[in-house]
Amino acid sequence: MKILILGAGQVGSSVAATLAKEADDITLVDIDSDSLLKMQDHYDIRTVQGLASHPDVLERAGAADADLILAVTSSDETNMVACQICHTLYNTPTKIARIRAPEYLTNPQLFNNDAIAIDVLISPEQLVTEYIERLISHPNALQVLNFADGLLKLVVVRASHGGPLIGKPLRELRKNLPKIQTRIAAIFRNGKAIPPEAETVIKADDEVFFVAASNDVRAVMAELRPLEKPYKRIMLAGGGNIGVRLARALENDYQVKLIEANSKRADYLSEELSNSIVLLGDVANEELLLEEEIDNVDLFCALTNDDEANILSAMLAKRLGARKVLSLINRAAYVDLVESSTIDIALSPQQATIGSLLAHIRRGDVVAVHSLRRGAAEAIEAIAHGDKSSSLVVGRRIDEIDLPPGTSIGAIIRGEKAIIVQRDTVIEAEDHVILFLTNKRYIKEVERLFQVGFNFF
Repeated sequence: MKILILGAGQVGSSVAATLAKEADDITLVDIDSDSLLKMQDHYDIRTVQGLASHPDVLERAGAADADLILAVTSSDETNMVACQICHTLYNTPTKIARIRAPEYLTNPQLFNNDAIAIDVLISPEQLVTEYIERLISHPNALQVLNFADGLLKLVVVRASHGGPLIGKPLRELRKNLPKIQTRIAAIFRNGKAIPPEAETVIKADDEVFFVAASNDVRAVMAELRPLEKPYKRIMLAGGGNIGVRLARALENDYQVKLIEANSKRADYLSEELSNSIVLLGDVANEELLLEEEIDNVDLFCALTNDDEANILSAMLAKRLGARKVLSLINRAAYVDLVESSTIDIALSPQQATIGSLLAHIRRGDVVAVHSLRRGAAEAIEAIAHGDKSSSLVVGRRIDEIDLPPGTSIGAIIRGEKAIIVQRDTVIEAEDHVILFLTNKRYIKEVERLFQVGFNFF
């Protein structure tokens, strides 16, 4: 697949790096030559310098025979114009654009081939907001991912002492929860994947990935760690696009305080938000945090555009008594450095966004892709098509499917029903299959499993 990525910022660079490892034909366009040179030094991609919305730049970048355009520059308007030009001049099959301004997103009728020709809209701020909302709904989880519109969830939990399953083999889980269907998809111990076999013993600090129906998630988590109380008091540090979106989403169900350093922005937020308390001040001001009773805060979310400010304010909030802290961090190196230390959850906006983009790029009929462990692993929802003669999965038992190393099938969605698979479960046509990959090197093999042979047509 030939993919043209417009914008070498954090999202564009992250996607380019991910796809370059998968042998796609990638061209990256940006006005900043230094950013392009850095990417070219590290990855096997082609780069073109220039303004992404100019027809001559798109021509040089190979837009005429591109299969997909991914417009993720920092300008909504540039992204829209670039997609429109690619549609008008080259009839590009798939056009994806990052649109950040809510004023555009609230008018979806703007985006179709008869208006502004964009096939898929991506809003990183909205994706991150929804991601944090899911974490707030599940205080014990490190990550919560939805499949089939929330019918099924993949949850990541750090096992800890006090959980009934700690020190015991996985087969005990079914004995402890005889009426609940769940499956352990993967276990990571000290950063390394461990096959989740029946005799595998769960240890404290293991990172456990499990799939379960939404209503059963809490019961499964209780087997792996003592359950925490639901959040009540939430403090948001930073009133940017993510901060205000999150405050709006939470303020009717939680006690929300929001700290903003810019006085004009703080005035705007105080008018926009109905039930949130808006505070003017520095997010890393110890006196302010103490004055606002940080030791009674259940969750402190550092959401500014400055990684250092987010890390420092989250660490300070934790030291002053906040129950749990979350920090938004753009630099991948920082995420690895701080997570599992003082900061409970380090969230990368790029990883939250990449999954939505990959769902439109993967071969085979892929509905959803979730990037895990800073992009090293993936969870995929793919639709099985065809019949036993044309498909490598339809009509076959789970234990008959030749899955690549480190790949497992955790569940299937059949109609309105979520089914946690067993070894003898048979895949049927149009099943939504939930797969987990601990090693993304094998993504091409997984894609091939869900591509229908020519004899089906």
